[in-house]
Amino acid sequence: MNSATRQRIVMTALEMFYVKGYNSTSIADILSRSQVHSGSLYHFFPGKQDLLVAVLEFYRDGIKENLLDVAWGEVTDPIEKIFALLNGYRTGLVMSDFQHGCPIGNLALEISEPDPRIRELLDVNFSNWIEAIVACLDEARDRLPPDTDTRALGEFVLTIMEGAIMQARTAKDIGVFDRNVAVLRDHINLLLEKAKEPS
Repeated sequence: MNSATRQRIVMTALEMFYVKGYNSTSIADILSRSQVHSGSLYHFFPGKQDLLVAVLEFYRDGIKENLLDVAWGEVTDPIEKIFALLNGYRTGLVMSDFQHGCPIGNLALEISEPDPRIRELLDVNFSNWIEAIVACLDEARDRLPPDTDTRALGEFVLTIMEGAIMQARTAKDIGVFDRNVAVLRDHINLLLEKAKEPS
């Protein structure tokens, strides 16, 4: 059994979990789409949860290459990197007619009582996303008030993103997403202005 077959199974599952959801995707769906035999799939993944673990590990290991580098492109300003990342989710919502969102957020909402491996991987994926935002904020630290808690602000950015996606998908209205991001922009702009005030 070669690694290319395993990778094909993982990428097929990733796509189907993203579009259809974990619970609505069957092993038969994955076998049909990936065009592999059941023996090959079960060789690598004894159960569906094992496949979900592999998908979450792919997201964990690929955040820079598959998400951050794509979103940031030529963007160099650390504050604008945050909004470029959010804009990537906006584009996904519009281009998919609100079918796509945040794959980790989708899974976290869908899987109410994950086993410890899955809960830990969901948490690590959220933490990695937050750390990417915190790194941007730390890079811009000299433009922010000295008492800014960049970790808390990074968590707030994630909360805005996840909530805005959920509301926009439910309403099928990108304006909901845009308004949430605009409020975040205003909040960060206020921090930037506050930092310029004489102490």
